[in-house]
Amino acid sequence: MRADRLVSLLLLLQSRRRLTAAEAAQELEVSVPTVRRDLEALSAAGVPVYAQPGRGGGWSLVGGARTDLSGLTAPEVRALFLLVGPGSDVSPAVRTALRKLVRALPSTFREQAETAGSAVVLDRRRWGAEPVARPPHLDALERAVVERRRVRLAHAGSRGGATERDVEPLGLVDHDGTWYLLAGTVAGQRTFRVDRVSAVTGPASGEERFEPPPGFDLGAAWAAVAAGIERARSAVEATLTLPEDRVGAFRDVLGPAYVDVVGSEAGRTRLRARADTATMLARQLAGWADLVVVEGPEEVRAELVRLGASLTTAYGT
Repeated sequence: MRADRLVSLLLLLQSRRRLTAAEAAQELEVSVPTVRRDLEALSAAGVPVYAQPGRGGGWSLVGGARTDLSGLTAPEVRALFLLVGPGSDVSPAVRTALRKLVRALPSTFREQAETAGSAVVLDRRRWGAEPVARPPHLDALERAVVERRRVRLAHAGSRGGATERDVEPLGLVDHDGTWYLLAGTVAGQRTFRVDRVSAVTGPASGEERFEPPPGFDLGAAWAAVAAGIERARSAVEATLTLPEDRVGAFRDVLGPAYVDVVGSEAGRTRLRARADTATMLARQLAGWADLVVVEGPEEVRAELVRLGASLTTAYGT
């Protein structure tokens, strides 16, 4: 991934007096334009790197070949190593690179980095949930994103039915432990859940290299995808009341983003709750039994009646 490559590039700069973009590209097995973008990203992030044009020029770290990387501040060092503490799911290559980086840090920062690396445990499992396994094809997609290679993707949709298509992998997003691939297709940009990918092979077209759309920004693209998902999951809204002392638990179960507090009266709080369908919302509300009084809409109330009748049929005497 790009984080791995940036650390590797930083270590290359630290170990050499001067490095050309072509030399770095050969070492990292990427294109020269990719290296130039990475060098510019390091500079924009505050790493003291500069370019010397002309014959015999190249890129260097301010301070020479044996710089102590003092461009990193103590808070930046702590933040970097807190992210890769016990339980984090960064790759072994990143851990190895960061161990090398520790040795390159000034002695005043080295102890803080080593302490930060063991100060935080990142456990992303939800209570009662199975541990999320790393999708088997994630590494192949990471390489395709970094190398800008088209691939042929075999993918199962949320409602079943496998498809195969050539895609241009634009970026990967880890959303609460679930990985998504944003990719270009003949039908436009699409989003794929990586755990539903069953195969990643060479493209049917035979043309592997591609360039992302001009101005493509992964963060902005994902924000648009996420906003669309949130709108879809908020298609049906119900107004209801609930005892004031249960509001916190109610919002935790349904999700704070899908519950708004409207007001309160006589010990009860009026809320607006949202879900993607009336059936889904009714199922979520049914578990609260008579604690919840649903004022509307009628389609949600009717679905609650249907659920109640179904339960009575199944368990009534």
